[in-house]
Amino acid sequence: MTDATELRGRVAVVTGGAGGIGKAILHSLQAAGAQVFCFDLVAPAEGTSTWVGCDMRDAASVASAVQQVERECGRCDIVVHAAGVARDAVVWKMAVEDWDLVHAVNLRGAFLLMRHTIPLLRRGEGGRIVLIGSINGSRGKFGTSAYSASKAGLLGLAKSVARETGRFGILVNVIEPGWVRTPLTEAVPPQVREVAVAESLLGTLVEPEDIAGAVLYLCGPAGRRITGQILRVDGGQFLGSS
Repeated sequence: MTDATELRGRVAVVTGGAGGIGKAILHSLQAAGAQVFCFDLVAPAEGTSTWVGCDMRDAASVASAVQQVERECGRCDIVVHAAGVARDAVVWKMAVEDWDLVHAVNLRGAFLLMRHTIPLLRRGEGGRIVLIGSINGSRGKFGTSAYSASKAGLLGLAKSVARETGRFGILVNVIEPGWVRTPLTEAVPPQVREVAVAESLLGTLVEPEDIAGAVLYLCGPAGRRITGQILRVDGGQFLGSS
């Protein structure tokens, strides 16, 4: 059970909080006592987080959202980039507009978020940044060149920023989920899900709460010496597919 005092007094920003994974992360951080701001184009369906309308592709929108956090709290301690989109096609059929959209949200959005929140994180005694990647950023997958490339970019981004911010006590890590059971993934053809289950060493799909638990671990006291790392939460799917 989450300790309701573990993150008491902490201020957290979560992007993509209206999605299945993002919503679970919001709830987990709130249950641990954090004050949470949700950056998303649409408001979460439920919860007590503060929704800030934000387009992660747009520098001015991200800057404005972070400024609201600064005005209301004067600080930020935890930053989680869970916003993400996918457009699948083999690379020679990938529309340039789809490629640009995926990278704008998944990778450019992470850059903009860190660019504007790190000055706030530096005001505290340290901070935590968690980027939600994908095992496909490390292994690749047929038809996911745009998505996989954007998630692979998060790895280099996180490791570089971890080097830049370590002296300030700011920790930067990536969580790589496998196939996560969300309303969106449940809508795909059953045979696609069956492949993911077959790849998993545990024979089960990952739940959003599994990702949220990993975020809480990295952002809580137990994660105070972890930075520049990749944490795979995939039920063994990465190994099972090799």
